[in-house]
Amino acid sequence: MRLYALAASAALTVAVVFVPVTGWAQDRQTLADIRQELTVLHVEIQRLKRELSTTGAPGTNLSGSTVLDRVGAIENALQGLTSQTERLQHRIDRVVADGTNRIGDLEFRLVELEGGDISQLGETSTLGGETENAQVVGQPPVDTSDELAVGELADFDAAKRALGDGNYQDAAARFASFDVAYPGSPLAAEAHYNRGKALDGLGDTREAARAYLASFTGNSTGVIAPEALFELGAALGRLGQASQACVTLSEVKARFPGTAVVLSAEQEMVSLSCS
Repeated sequence: MRLYALAASAALTVAVVFVPVTGWAQDRQTLADIRQELTVLHVEIQRLKRELSTTGAPGTNLSGSTVLDRVGAIENALQGLTSQTERLQHRIDRVVADGTNRIGDLEFRLVELEGGDISQLGETSTLGGETENAQVVGQPPVDTSDELAVGELADFDAAKRALGDGNYQDAAARFASFDVAYPGSPLAAEAHYNRGKALDGLGDTREAARAYLASFTGNSTGVIAPEALFELGAALGRLGQASQACVTLSEVKARFPGTAVVLSAEQEMVSLSCS
């Protein structure tokens, strides 16, 4: 990422705006010129920082007449946010690459103006520091999405043992603590589901329904999702919300055809006289 490398690369045409192309202009460039270019870079970095500031209240609409309508609204909102994040990531990556190249060029010219040895220049550090996705060239990226924190699996297993032993109060408390201690855990959906089962054991159907809903919305395509959706529908039925229960239970077969829980959902619909 030095001056000669920039001149040879068509991908770095943005740098031409700031870098004179003739040898005569380069020889006459002063420290004041370089200071001016650094000021331009500083302004660009400040503009990026302003991207992190909110501009007002969120405009996401998560309303709906049924539980599944609201779940669908949440899924659509998440997809939209994911798309925006990817676009911003791409933009930031381009700014970082261009800024890093410009800084490397400035370092080269400073050393040249001061009469230093340009052969001793090292690789320019990435603008803003190393990124989270930085990795050693030639090595494949390491997938850490399913890695567990220290003690995470042990805490989950302890809560699950309490549930299996019928200690519903202890199990519900442990799973609630697990959710607080390990936000975003790969086991979060199953933890919410098991908390719902513990609350059901305590007779707290309303909170159990909320736990099943959290499990399903947390991972609507995961292994536990069919059971979570069924338990949510069954809980709504026990709460007297028959219409929403029937809609929710009908979604079990629509979303997860061929799964073992479909038969249970159909039987529950019969007991609720769903049309």
